[in-house]
Amino acid sequence: MTVTATSLDQSDQLTSQPAPGARGNRLMRRLVPAAASALCGVLLYLSFPPRTVWWLALPAFAGFAWVLRGRTWKAALGLGYLFGLGFLLPLLVWTGVEVGPGPWLALAAIEAVFVALVAVGTTAVSRLPAWPVWAAAVWTAGEAVRARVPFRGFPWGKIAFGQADGVFLPLAAVGGTPVLSFAVVLCGFGLYEAVRLIAERRSGRAVRRATAAAALLSVAAPVAGALAARSLVSDKAEDGTATVAVIQGNVPRSGLEFSAQRRAVLDYHARETLKLAAAVKAGKVAKPDYVLWPENSSDIDPFTNADAAAVIDSAAKAVGVPISVGGVVEKDGRLLNEQILWDPAKGPTQTYDKRQIQPFGEYLPLRGLVGAINKNWTSMVRQDFSRGGKAGVFDIEGTKVGLATCYEAAFDWAVRDTVTHGAEMISVPSNNATFDRSEMTYQQLAMSRVRAVEHSRTVTVPVTSGVSAFIMPDGRITQKTGMFVPAYLVQKVPLRTSKTPATQLGVLPEIALLLVAAGGIGWAIGSGVRGRRAGGA
Repeated sequence: MTVTATSLDQSDQLTSQPAPGARGNRLMRRLVPAAASALCGVLLYLSFPPRTVWWLALPAFAGFAWVLRGRTWKAALGLGYLFGLGFLLPLLVWTGVEVGPGPWLALAAIEAVFVALVAVGTTAVSRLPAWPVWAAAVWTAGEAVRARVPFRGFPWGKIAFGQADGVFLPLAAVGGTPVLSFAVVLCGFGLYEAVRLIAERRSGRAVRRATAAAALLSVAAPVAGALAARSLVSDKAEDGTATVAVIQGNVPRSGLEFSAQRRAVLDYHARETLKLAAAVKAGKVAKPDYVLWPENSSDIDPFTNADAAAVIDSAAKAVGVPISVGGVVEKDGRLLNEQILWDPAKGPTQTYDKRQIQPFGEYLPLRGLVGAINKNWTSMVRQDFSRGGKAGVFDIEGTKVGLATCYEAAFDWAVRDTVTHGAEMISVPSNNATFDRSEMTYQQLAMSRVRAVEHSRTVTVPVTSGVSAFIMPDGRITQKTGMFVPAYLVQKVPLRTSKTPATQLGVLPEIALLLVAAGGIGWAIGSGVRGRRAGGA
């Protein structure tokens, strides 16, 4: 038999090529974790409002832990990015309602990078004792960074904001949104670890008691802590009550074009206030102590336009009490998103200028680059708004009302400092008409519910087009409107002066969790270096 070189080469090629089945198995080993990671992200999204299935966050994080277990940092980076996209793409779809998919996709893609980096940190600490604690702290650290950069941060999608209907909500009063987020993630990771150890035990492997105890505590401690924290949640009046009216005037039509009909929006809110005044006169509703209008209820500057001032003044005189009006005003060449307290006898008496303004909505970072991509986007924000510099607290006949305008409700500091400056209740005047009937308004409403519990204050949410609402200090919604309907709400609400631990501690719980995360990552890196040195020796 003669064996030629050609036949040998062909034989080598045949033996070196993997069998079709092996290639398929390798492909499945890559696709299954990738698909599972994205699906876990979607599961996390489904735990957010308007749905009330808050508990889906637990299997979402348990599944994510399973996906990451034993992965290299490169694999964790990719899997974390897919998890982030699965979560953020559907959560933030409302950002593209009026401007198209470009900004929505870009925002989700950028924010998912933070989730990817958190996944790398989670993989690093997953080999440490009691790893769910370290991993949950890493996730909270990622939220802290995302809430600050870029462009002063974007906290939308904090795990805490999906828990307004959940058992963990009282923890917001203990340490704010960082502690609430930490508890949910810890419970989810602990759930996975407990299931994994049970499976190992059933397969005959030995499980250390300390490891099992740490897993069980990771699940039990957040639940027990939430139950204990219920004593911090109360809706009792500590400084009397106030009767408050919330006006939702509605807009001529949804979307960005509502701003082209600014006078109509103002007239709608004045008209609804006149209806309230008539109902008060007829004895159908109690006379309010003050009336709250939403953000952008007067985009015509009443300080420079006498007709706008006359409309507001007539509404205030008709109802006979001060009105907080959301206006767009220009002062000394600065454009401001301003709340104006309009007294029926004295006219405008106090103002608050929004401090946390929305990038790409109220001001345009990278204007030249954005204009090069799409000139229409720059035309939507022709002039940048300026930031205010003082905390928003109106003193209305002895009652102190804190103000966090719309986007500010997502930022811990912007709400907290109204309470530290004396607010006995909080108002979140908003304008969601730009986002049509998307989930955005329900996501924002859930934020306000978390803030109510966090600071133990009544929160009112007056919105141009809905959903406007009254929220008690325990997070319950007692009244709310529909969307894109004119309406007014009147309610007696409790005024409170005590401060929760979350209010008193401020940023300290978040700093503590950042230090835990840094310590865990440092420990993991150090252990890895020592292991490699020992192996090399």
